[in-house]
Amino acid sequence: MALNTRFISESPSDIDAWVRAVYTGFFTPPELITHMEERRAKQDFSRARGVFDGDRCVATFRSFDQELTVPGGAIVTSNAVSAVTVAATHRRRGLLSGLMTEDLAAARERGAAAATLIAAEYRIYGRFGFGPAASAARWEVDVHRAGLDPRWTLPGAEGSLAFADAEEVRKLGPELHERFRRGRAGAVHRPPLWWERNTGAVRFDPEPWKERFWVLHRDAEGVPQGLAAFRVEERSVNGAPNTRATVMGLLAATPAAERALWRFLLSIDWLATLDTGMCDPDSLLPGLLPDPRAALLKEQADFLWLRPLDVPRLLEARGYAAEGSLVLDIRDPLGLSGGRFLLDAGPEGASCAPTSRPADLTLGAGTFAKLYLGEVTAAKLAALGELDEDTARASDRADLLFRTGRRPWCPDGF
Repeated sequence: MALNTRFISESPSDIDAWVRAVYTGFFTPPELITHMEERRAKQDFSRARGVFDGDRCVATFRSFDQELTVPGGAIVTSNAVSAVTVAATHRRRGLLSGLMTEDLAAARERGAAAATLIAAEYRIYGRFGFGPAASAARWEVDVHRAGLDPRWTLPGAEGSLAFADAEEVRKLGPELHERFRRGRAGAVHRPPLWWERNTGAVRFDPEPWKERFWVLHRDAEGVPQGLAAFRVEERSVNGAPNTRATVMGLLAATPAAERALWRFLLSIDWLATLDTGMCDPDSLLPGLLPDPRAALLKEQADFLWLRPLDVPRLLEARGYAAEGSLVLDIRDPLGLSGGRFLLDAGPEGASCAPTSRPADLTLGAGTFAKLYLGEVTAAKLAALGELDEDTARASDRADLLFRTGRRPWCPDGF
């Protein structure tokens, strides 16, 4: 029987088969598939496609529009890719390649400047021109060793802290996140469904909702500037409290809010261990601690992957730390965004256009992704052999242009 590829949004039976295929592709037990009526009503399946072998869906793919913050605070439109699976019974038939190349070509036609995804496996997506563009890190903090005074209270000049309930978070969180994400390269927008799912208002999962603690930071004028969510596991050792807390998310629109939230979390009574969860790779931890060695780095990994679809638009959108010119020769395995481009950039803006001038740097689309948001320096990429310096010290010139104050970070999976 011939395989059939189709969009699934118009057929409830196709949507159900597609969701089952996603669960099967990630080896998630099918009994965990619940709330299908709510999924069909709430999730965007308009660009979800499946490959069907008869009535069975054997490959899945979904994309949707996303807003991505780039260095300097500008927003570009991205084609976010998610739910990519191929059943183990139908591997090595080119199903993923077909779905990916068609979707990326359509995204470029729609005018998306880039494509983004969260890679479950590292070695799959490089052949499609993606590269890791922002990472995340997780620390485990020995609270007793950290050195923060447990009697610490927030000085009035730096604002106030208060617990918030889910309804308050749904009300205040979106505007706070908007201010946060416009100041952090790598951040993406959060649709209303994100807030509904992460506060328990909408459930797709079969397990009972486990409420988390929310703490809201307001500045001296009463404006919300930070929000943290955490869960607590009560434990004791030899009759003494030895509680462990795990951070489910922390965002801050100002450094003062970030400092205040971490200090609060590390001064909770009975707390012995704080697990930061996967968080900002440039977090103020562990430098915020009197004893930074109390924070043990447990995990550091790639997270957000990016793939250019329109190189001139991407380069013109971002900000630059210095003035200069650079000719980039981009090699694209799918032929969507390759070419030789002259970048003229400075703190006041940038222009980028195709050129016939000799290249300063030659690099693949995936390597461009590593450089673009500021995750990796051109000098390091040159040392790794991932880009070629065609003119002397071109990587140094590139690093003067592409330098960012803090590394990019995307708090959200998708």
